[in-house]
Amino acid sequence: MSTHGTTPSLPPAMAALRDKSADEILTELNKTPLFMTSLEENDDLEALKALAYEGTPLEVASGFKERGNESFKEKGYKDAKEFYTKGIDVLLLEVRKRQKGEKKSEEEGGEEEVKREISVLEACLVNRAACHLELKNYRSCTLDCGSALRINPKNVKAFYRSSRALLSLDRIPEADDACARGLAINPENKSLKAVAQDIIKRNAQVVAKKKAEMEREQKRIVEQTTLRAALKARGIRTRQTAQPPEMEDARIQLVPDPADLTSTLTFPTVLLYPLALESDFIKSFNETETLGSHLDYILPVPWDKVLYTPKAVECYMETVAGGLVKVGRNVTLLKILTSANVEVVDEVVRIFVVPKSKAESWVQEFKRKKAAEKTGA
Repeated sequence: MSTHGTTPSLPPAMAALRDKSADEILTELNKTPLFMTSLEENDDLEALKALAYEGTPLEVASGFKERGNESFKEKGYKDAKEFYTKGIDVLLLEVRKRQKGEKKSEEEGGEEEVKREISVLEACLVNRAACHLELKNYRSCTLDCGSALRINPKNVKAFYRSSRALLSLDRIPEADDACARGLAINPENKSLKAVAQDIIKRNAQVVAKKKAEMEREQKRIVEQTTLRAALKARGIRTRQTAQPPEMEDARIQLVPDPADLTSTLTFPTVLLYPLALESDFIKSFNETETLGSHLDYILPVPWDKVLYTPKAVECYMETVAGGLVKVGRNVTLLKILTSANVEVVDEVVRIFVVPKSKAESWVQEFKRKKAAEKTGA
């Protein structure tokens, strides 16, 4: 078949179009979304009517395609994409004209002209898909490949670029399908063989990642279940509020093995100094340790070395009922949490530390405020 200017010959896979009329070809194209030009107007395409290009629409579109090819070779992918888009727009405008009866298929070359236009349209689509692939516009790449494959179901480049884009989107089954279809057409295609290996490799990575995630989730569930069982076995009361504080990785846990009930519990603990509006944080207070063992290295505090020393303070915890219970320095944390009517709120043990000389007045003030809260005063 003869060619027109720079227009490529019709691909062998489109040989079936030779037996179809131009109207039949246009009707077939109009079945797919990209080519449903009879259903809607496109302002961008209408604007092309005002552009003063020399030559037939086929020559104009072919010119855009060639300019796109040149830009692509120079790695000007954005420019190349725009040139291919203009070529596509020019040809779709012609499709719409014929569908609306504004132009007869017999005009300007007739049936063969229509087929050559569709061949250039296919080339522009698959080339624009290459631009999208380089620009990481993966979804757009798959759409252009799909449109090209509707024109030519044996376009190997479209299968390759589609599989690459789908792989980049981690749509592995679809990438594998596109690659397999391409290899069925051309089993020796090096690009498709390469992407096939990449699909296998990525699939193995995804499978391994899912397996690791599943194992982590199963481990997390076991550890949570074991922790709840450990707290229940000891009779330690816990409660979560609607807005727990940000504790990063500090939490109640079993050590050394979070999945072993025979491990010991550790608790994030805050020492509150209400009269000084200060605090200290103990990330892991083991249930077997005493309060005194921590006070000995925390006190005296740098901001008051007289009133806040290990032997000059008294410690309290709030009870479930809103009262206070005195905490002895030589009592283990486990005994405090199990023998007193206290609870651990938001996974944090809270202990008030006040100077002995001011403890009685602070306790009275605490009780007064609590009573006022209950009565709404």
